[in-house]
Amino acid sequence: QLNVVESGGGSVQDGGSLRLSCTASAISFDVYAVAWFRQAPGKEREGVSCISARGGSINMVDSVKDRFTISRDNAKNMVYLQMNNLRVEDTATYYCAVDMTPCLPARVLASDDYTYWGQGTQVTVSP
Repeated sequence: QLNVVESGGGSVQDGGSLRLSCTASAISFDVYAVAWFRQAPGKEREGVSCISARGGSINMVDSVKDRFTISRDNAKNMVYLQMNNLRVEDTATYYCAVDMTPCLPARVLASDDYTYWGQGTQVTVSP
């Protein structure tokens, strides 16, 4: 069992930025792919991004790919989601998910591909 923890959420105005962080209690963090999902009230969970274990493969949903970046620092057991130019529609609870699963650039992110999930961090964007 892995413990996954997200942080970095908050409230910003339209156009603002936030950086989300995710860490997991794995002995070997660099063997796990990490993904970000989000869920807004009344809406289904949506895959946002993933990054492969060594950072060599990245997937980013089209709606955010020009504004968000994902990165990882395995020496620190950290994955980051830098969110710039936030929009009101980005408001959601953001979840970090971890598993030994491929992260392919053209693959649709699926919740079922990930076993270990964080508790979520709230991102609120106000006009």
